[in-house]
Amino acid sequence: MSEKIYDAVVVGGGPCGATTANDLALAGHSVLLIERGGRIKPCGGAVPPRMLEDFDIPHSLLVAKARCARMIAPSGRSVDMPVGEIGYVGMVNRDEFDEWLRERARMSGAERLCAVFEKVERDEHAHPQVTFRRKRGGEIESVRARCIIGADGARSSVAKQCLPGAERVPCVFAYHEIIKAPDNDDLEAFDPDRCDVFYQGKLSPDFYAWVFPHGDTASIGVGSANKGFSLRGAVSQMRSELDLTRCETVRREGAPIPLKPLKKWDNGKDVIVAGDAAGIVAPASGEGIYYAMVGGRVVADAASEFLKTGEAKALKLARKRFMKEHGRVFWILGMMQYFWYSSDKRRERFVTMCDDKDVQQLTWQAYMNKKLVRKKPLAHIKIFLKDCAHLLGMRAATR
Repeated sequence: MSEKIYDAVVVGGGPCGATTANDLALAGHSVLLIERGGRIKPCGGAVPPRMLEDFDIPHSLLVAKARCARMIAPSGRSVDMPVGEIGYVGMVNRDEFDEWLRERARMSGAERLCAVFEKVERDEHAHPQVTFRRKRGGEIESVRARCIIGADGARSSVAKQCLPGAERVPCVFAYHEIIKAPDNDDLEAFDPDRCDVFYQGKLSPDFYAWVFPHGDTASIGVGSANKGFSLRGAVSQMRSELDLTRCETVRREGAPIPLKPLKKWDNGKDVIVAGDAAGIVAPASGEGIYYAMVGGRVVADAASEFLKTGEAKALKLARKRFMKEHGRVFWILGMMQYFWYSSDKRRERFVTMCDDKDVQQLTWQAYMNKKLVRKKPLAHIKIFLKDCAHLLGMRAATR
């Protein structure tokens, strides 16, 4: 295997890497998907319905459908945002969901290899080597690739080795605990059809905490970029206050989540990154699954064009296409996070804004469609004026 040459080696078997591998294999390229076995990324697991359609995902992979989001302010005041008739928030379990995507890639023609990526090495040969170990302390093996795709998550090893400055991407560290869902129907703190989002400085000084339903289980988590903040302590506090300490803990997981796209995704030769490795997780919301799969698809398209033409400039098309479609949304969400998450006073006002029906309608339409809604300019003007009023403190923080 050491001298075999693949058209593409994809490092990382999450939603992004599996999508990239699947699309490249369907395009007729020889693909090796290198994945780390047994790792499940901490993730709320929320996905929009359009993702199922865009990527041919069976509805059977959904473990729950949330029909409402509850926003909880620092004061404890809550605002419910019902999805209404326009859809739902789908919930997936990452262990089952990711494995289904990887197996689909294999059935499409990609080879799967459970191993840990080591490095990209270059010599006199025209194509670089990708080295890896099948187990910790095992023998170093290698294959050659015409194109290397780094889909190995935040603080990607591929990105660090091949893209200058990639290690400086800002991250939020996320931690969650998967618990057995409570069976008490009278428990106000948990609703199997509702996603709860806590905008409280005591639970996260710069992001948010959550309780998301997953059918038989639930995800209780928190994110923060503050290195001195105890994420485990915050989750423990949540479980205690919500009467969820009695629920069995299934597993605990933590990982960094990037919140700013890299300025450059490729090395100008034969390496490109995608998904979390490229920093494409939505600011403010931390939503990553849908954007990871979109990123994997645009990278696969760009890599396929590169493989067919030999023109390295084709790799640059991936970032250009992604940012053209989603860059404005990312910019707005980034500004929102910077301002509204900076203090409990502002968080209180933010939750108050969420009680506005215009805000709710446009928020859900933007989430479902994954683009800014332009069909209702008057509603946008109303929201802009209300937003300005909140920014200037002209409206009461509570009603």
